[in-house]
Amino acid sequence: MANTQLPDASLVQDYVSGNENALAALIKRHESKIYGFIYSKISDRDISNDIFQDTFIKVIRTLKSNSYNEEGKFLPWVMRISHNLIVDHYRKTKKMPMFRETEEFSIFSIMSDDSLSIENKIISEQVEMDIKRLIEELPVDQKEVLVMRMYQDMSFKEISEVTGVSINTALGRMRYALMNMRKVIDKHQIVLTN
Repeated sequence: MANTQLPDASLVQDYVSGNENALAALIKRHESKIYGFIYSKISDRDISNDIFQDTFIKVIRTLKSNSYNEEGKFLPWVMRISHNLIVDHYRKTKKMPMFRETEEFSIFSIMSDDSLSIENKIISEQVEMDIKRLIEELPVDQKEVLVMRMYQDMSFKEISEVTGVSINTALGRMRYALMNMRKVIDKHQIVLTN
């Protein structure tokens, strides 16, 4: 059977049994998803490459030491490793990432530019800045889930796999994030309509 058809678990087993090519096949299969995830958090190609390399160094060490036991869940496990390395990177540099919005998931992307007057554009930009400021005030775990859900369009299943918490915990964090934002909006009497 060719590598492309083999399930992840079989390739992991092959690698542990001494077949170095099996790991290369696993990396090739998942690299765009893993690298894409890292880059979406870091926005720097060099640092993303380093974290990608470090992720697989950790994967290799774990597999070589026979302490891997994520039965059939190779990709979520690797994503969790890369997620932890991203968190470590920000801890070391002592700065949380700037809130990075992608064009696809801008809150106002549903409005076409033509339909917005200059005045409305300014109001929209101000509202977006207010929303970003509100998000920055959230506890890290809540902010993380909110950003993954709203701005990276990840499902709660994906969020739970990447962060290593249950779907219910991820849903709970999202709910608390929205409740906390509502409290801050009320406290500062911020108007989010335009």
